[in-house]
Amino acid sequence: MTNTELHIVAGAAGVGKTTFGKDLASKLGGVLLDSDTVTEPVVRAGLSAAGLNPADRDSPEYKRLFRDAVYECLFQTAADNLQHIPVVIVGPFTRELENPNWPSQLAERFGVTPTVWYLTCDDEVRRQRIEQRANPRDHAKLVDWTRHVSEAPVAKPAFAVRFVDTNH
Repeated sequence: MTNTELHIVAGAAGVGKTTFGKDLASKLGGVLLDSDTVTEPVVRAGLSAAGLNPADRDSPEYKRLFRDAVYECLFQTAADNLQHIPVVIVGPFTRELENPNWPSQLAERFGVTPTVWYLTCDDEVRRQRIEQRANPRDHAKLVDWTRHVSEAPVAKPAFAVRFVDTNH
């Protein structure tokens, strides 16, 4: 068995990561591992059991309890599949994009050099997309969009990525 392609699709909420990731996985004949869906039932159950809002994805409590575990679940599932088919992992990866060594760390872990896609678009386009998808996880963002845009970290990649403008 030999390793195949690993693609990481990253960016802020509403930039079109899932749509891009689905298209890429389809073109490659690969598997899509989206952070918004792969662990969703477990995260919702865990948040509920902890007495927290099961739709929360922005609070410090969510990030402390689930962020790293969600990504590790994606990576372990990717490792299981990568020996057989291309893998496309979709997630914000805000902290990871700021680490100049992340691509080499991924290459060491998976035995293949990853392609990192970084998607961007205008904030107003993001807001419209988030409104249209009507996901309860986005409620906190939309309640005060101006605050969300000013406070939400938007990663600045610290290494070479493939930039994709999804405004249109």
